[in-house]
Amino acid sequence: MEKKHIVLGVTGSIAAYKSADLVRRLMESGYNVSVVMTKEAEHFITPLTLEALSGKKVWTGSFESWVKDGHMSHIALAQNALAVLIAPATANIIGKLAAGIADDVLTCTVLATTAPIFIAPAMNTVMYHNPIVQKNCKKLKDHGYIFIDPIKGQLACGTEGQGHLEEPENIVKVLKTVI
Repeated sequence: MEKKHIVLGVTGSIAAYKSADLVRRLMESGYNVSVVMTKEAEHFITPLTLEALSGKKVWTGSFESWVKDGHMSHIALAQNALAVLIAPATANIIGKLAAGIADDVLTCTVLATTAPIFIAPAMNTVMYHNPIVQKNCKKLKDHGYIFIDPIKGQLACGTEGQGHLEEPENIVKVLKTVI
């Protein structure tokens, strides 16, 4: 039986370290995982780590990595995805998607897919509750994006509040209830 294919988008948040656990849990649940990282995510976790865990090439933000054997990687990723999951999702990626901006492999993949799109935000509490961020979240929800809301917890900035990435096992549970 062929595994179900998930595209995991990883963005530039301190919570990116949890993407390693997320890849492992998705694979244990029977999913085939392709990881797409923004260039900002590479400051927090390396593509090599996620390649070793997924057993697949990790697509990065560089335009040079997009074309392979004459095929545009974002189109192939988008067409083969059962779902796209962005975890962690920063205010930046949420804003780009809400505005329809496609300037890297991840945003191009999201805009080119017909698969369900899951967004798991992670950011400072004040940033998350900023009216502009909330308006962007609502806009994406209105377009059918599925949000896995951040939880209350200790944040990297030293404060506690809503903005902590939902735990990987719970993210996988939500994904499995929809697809």
